[in-house]
Amino acid sequence: MSMKVSKTENKNEVKLEFTIEAAKFDEGIKKVYEKNKKYFNIPGFRKGKAPMHIVEKVYGDEVFYEDAFNEVVPEVFDEEVKNNNIEVVSKPDIDITQMGKGKDLIFTAIVQTKPEVKLGKYKGIEIKKIEYNVTDEDIEHELGHMQEKNSRLVTIDNRPVEDGDIATIDFEGSVDGVPFEGGKAEGHELTIGSHTFINGFEEQVIGMKIDEEKDINVTFPEDYFSKELAGKPAVFKVKVHEIKKKELPKLDDEFAKDVSEFDTLKELKADIKEKLEHENEHRAKHETEDAVIKALADATEIDIPSGMIDTEIDNVAKDVEQRLSYQGIKLDDYLKMVGKTMTDFRKENEEPAKEAVKARLVLDAVIKAEKIEPTNEEVTEKIKEMAKNYNRKEEELINNVQLNEYIKENLKNEKAIDFLVSNAKIK
Repeated sequence: MSMKVSKTENKNEVKLEFTIEAAKFDEGIKKVYEKNKKYFNIPGFRKGKAPMHIVEKVYGDEVFYEDAFNEVVPEVFDEEVKNNNIEVVSKPDIDITQMGKGKDLIFTAIVQTKPEVKLGKYKGIEIKKIEYNVTDEDIEHELGHMQEKNSRLVTIDNRPVEDGDIATIDFEGSVDGVPFEGGKAEGHELTIGSHTFINGFEEQVIGMKIDEEKDINVTFPEDYFSKELAGKPAVFKVKVHEIKKKELPKLDDEFAKDVSEFDTLKELKADIKEKLEHENEHRAKHETEDAVIKALADATEIDIPSGMIDTEIDNVAKDVEQRLSYQGIKLDDYLKMVGKTMTDFRKENEEPAKEAVKARLVLDAVIKAEKIEPTNEEVTEKIKEMAKNYNRKEEELINNVQLNEYIKENLKNEKAIDFLVSNAKIK
């Protein structure tokens, strides 16, 4: 086994030339055969019982080559890259020179490497002070949420629909006299003023009486997700069945007793203020940290390999896909709904991904420059905290090597950020 490293014409890119002994590649072929023999159905043999040389004779010698390559190469690749201290940040571009049974496996892999970061002045970074003060309006806003949460619905039968009402309606929409998919519902509860329907729809429901039927004319917006409907005028046949209105509780000491552990409204307001101040402190802290990192990143020139940006966008796509999965929606379907392609998605996320990668790179450079390293005690303390929060045994987590490394990396980043903020000039 050997690997030769050489530079390419491109910055932050190297060419790795591998030679893997024939015996190791042949061993990989045998492993692949054992894993896959159950799938081969060859006349004269029970399914999965045909010897390897028979399978190769029927399907060709190359039948196992690709899988054998994938069986042998990853482990060798990772080991050699680690031994040569090469920080690979992209998927390898593989070019196979020689591959066959009884032959050395010879191939090249072109990879992008982690770029060098030349930090300028990273102590004394100047940023504006970020702080948020709690106002009376903020407190009233929170009380309003509590009122909404504890409101009750009252049926209205002596007047038409007003702004703010919840109207139970049937509707059926059509364009040029033809009903369209998704344009019909019965017993739908519509909050007037919520702007959940097409512009102009809710306004035309105002004034309708119970059991009244009416044609409502609207126009779909030009950027509507359905291209068949975008920009087209539509008619909705609407019937009102019921009108309800939210009745909010009065803000007094009785309200405070009902919704909290406090006896007076004054005490409840004081508690709300304290919680909001705590939230504001956290918000200001995080935004200050982001501002310091951004200021350092903006002042640092880095040639970021495209592979790092692609990987970051891949991770963003995975996060979005996971969040959408909770609603039972696939990313591809969501993009179709909003009239976009995956190419559009990647292009939109290219600049944010570049900024995120750059921020990580400058943070890594600070960690290296300041020789930041968490102590064993700090790691253990974090593990104990995790064990308590997730109701796990401390010993189980302490002995988890992968978790230890993950916590160390997080602590390095935390300490580096604290270092930058404590050394910043905040005006």
